[in-house]
Amino acid sequence: MRNLALLAMFAATPAFATGLEIDVTGEANGTIVIDLFEDVAPNHVAQITALAADGLYDGVVFHRVIEGFMAQTGDVQFGRKGEDMRMAGMGGSELPDIAAEFSDITFDRGVVGMARAQDPNSANSQFFIMFAPGPFLDGQYTVVGEVTSGLEVLDQIKLGAGQNGAVIGEPDMMSAVRVTE
Repeated sequence: MRNLALLAMFAATPAFATGLEIDVTGEANGTIVIDLFEDVAPNHVAQITALAADGLYDGVVFHRVIEGFMAQTGDVQFGRKGEDMRMAGMGGSELPDIAAEFSDITFDRGVVGMARAQDPNSANSQFFIMFAPGPFLDGQYTVVGEVTSGLEVLDQIKLGAGQNGAVIGEPDMMSAVRVTE
């Protein structure tokens, strides 16, 4: 939890990390590499890199996956493999929610955005990766990065078959998430 304490001390400073490497296991197996946009969304990037550095994303499932749209993960509270998946997607982390950092970057294939509730300032730990362009999200959700490697892994993530893209049965998961510099 050392990184979470550092995040609280330096919340207004830009993140030091430049990316994430996400090992995915399940129907999809491989690594997704993400370039983080710390100059576009410094507070969001600082939060997700602190969570990743503390290992809180390890073992978290892709709980909402909609074909032709996006794959969502990052619920460190309720989205751990082996837990009751009925709550997955309802939680966040112990860190405070983050005010929106909207940009003019469009939601194209491979773009990573922060998930949130109805309030634009409610993003916390969950994020999503776009399968296809979704320009209707532009200016509504914070863009935090983009996939630079591993789109083929993204395309293999188990699709949701439940309400609103909920994954039924065994969801794929982020087995390990590493912060890169």
